[in-house]
Amino acid sequence: MESKPQPKKLNWSKHQKRWFGKWHLYIGIIAGAIVAFVGLTGSILVFQDEIDRALNPELFKVQAQKQKLQVEEIVPLIKKNYPKLRIDYLMLNNFKNPNEAYSVLDLKSNEETFINPYTGKIGGKRIHTSSFIHIVTELHRTLLIPVAGRYICGLASLCLLILTISGLRLWIPRKWKQLKSVLTVRFNGSFKRQNYDWHNSLGFYSSPVVAILSLTGFSITFSTLVIPLLFLLSGKSPQGVAQLLGAKSAWHAQAVPLPLTQLVTAVKEKMPNGYIGGIAFPANKTGTYRLDILSGNLPKQGKREMLVVDQYTGKVLLNSREDFPNVGNAYLGWLTPIHYGSFGGRPTQFIALISGLMPLALFITGFIIWWPRYRKQKRGKKHSRSQTALKESTDTPLVEKELRSAKMEMQLPKPGKYFLINFKSGFKYALIILPISFLMGALYGLPSGIIIQPAIFVVAFSCVMVCLNFICALLSEMFNILFLLPFKKGSHKITRYFALSTAFLVCYLVVYIALLNTGLEVF
Repeated sequence: MESKPQPKKLNWSKHQKRWFGKWHLYIGIIAGAIVAFVGLTGSILVFQDEIDRALNPELFKVQAQKQKLQVEEIVPLIKKNYPKLRIDYLMLNNFKNPNEAYSVLDLKSNEETFINPYTGKIGGKRIHTSSFIHIVTELHRTLLIPVAGRYICGLASLCLLILTISGLRLWIPRKWKQLKSVLTVRFNGSFKRQNYDWHNSLGFYSSPVVAILSLTGFSITFSTLVIPLLFLLSGKSPQGVAQLLGAKSAWHAQAVPLPLTQLVTAVKEKMPNGYIGGIAFPANKTGTYRLDILSGNLPKQGKREMLVVDQYTGKVLLNSREDFPNVGNAYLGWLTPIHYGSFGGRPTQFIALISGLMPLALFITGFIIWWPRYRKQKRGKKHSRSQTALKESTDTPLVEKELRSAKMEMQLPKPGKYFLINFKSGFKYALIILPISFLMGALYGLPSGIIIQPAIFVVAFSCVMVCLNFICALLSEMFNILFLLPFKKGSHKITRYFALSTAFLVCYLVVYIALLNTGLEVF
């Protein structure tokens, strides 16, 4: 009786036979195109303000006069001159630029109206959602796919982080004397060799910033997971913060909204060194004013803070400077500037721009590396079927494989000891990766002279990722213990994953708590 030919297994290259090599290949093939597209659109958004103003100079540009009208002066003037104009949000744009207009956003119609800050007159209108930058922003965040698109892009950011880490592991040469060859491109080599060198070199040199962009992109998308963890790790209840964010004005039948002048006075008392960058107006009788405050803590772009104020009493219901922990303020004020590189001005913007293009370059060079190998495997499939059938016609290899597997299981130490062995290994890895995390953030901010803040930021937000990873590892180990081990189907790999994750959690939590108690005003 002839044995049925079995499908040929993938013939992995030597460096791809490890688990991180397979992850790098499969994630690159499956998600590479989406990751490249998200990176490309992100590069455009690095200079979104400049592009938007260059495309619409007639809307943004005004003739400078003596002095701009203050917020408390211009809002009553707008309402008097244009009583039908709905004001949901007033954006001061670049309030330090004398030639820049204010803008009013109607969230119901998505109409954006530009106001001359000296006269209070309308200078132009547009549908905000139809602007080029808004479309690119939606492509970057959602791929224009309702609901699911946001999470697809968020997972693409996670895939980019995994690709960066696994790529660095693949990049590490076996011998120190090979270091030069993996850091340079051999221009006198063949096209295949140059392409391979470009893939390695570009991936290595861009990895610090690419990893940071993927980390911040994931944190922005999955804010509903990240923010509660940040507050829990800081010893604050996320529910309490949710109540603050959902605070309402004390409305009653005789309640009369206060003039905007008194609200601005409250802002100046709470944050005397801040500037109002924008105001969200109450949506209904119990709605509140949300004032986005820009302070001078960042030299290139103001740090964003938030005040929520009762529209009838002027009482401050939320002050992010006092009510949020340090990392909560880091999320509010640093996350977006670091993601787009605006925190350090032009130097970091150009770094973010180039790094955003790297996923596309790596996807193209990686595809050129993979495609010939795939075709070669496909062509050799028929030739290898006969040999595979011959080998599998006898049960000896299968028996030997089962015996080897059983022998390995017998040689493994007891679960507790096995956990401790891998915990120690994970501790060593964490002690290596922690300073690398610091270094990545420092290198990103080095050209602009801002080093400490992004370095600490990267470690603090990496801790959130480590916590999320630990939760996944814990759930996997619980499933392993409750449902697999009783039937002798348990996997030591799951236990190893749990031990490594626990070690990382311990290391990062210790550093995280230490950072929160340094007293440094870096957030």
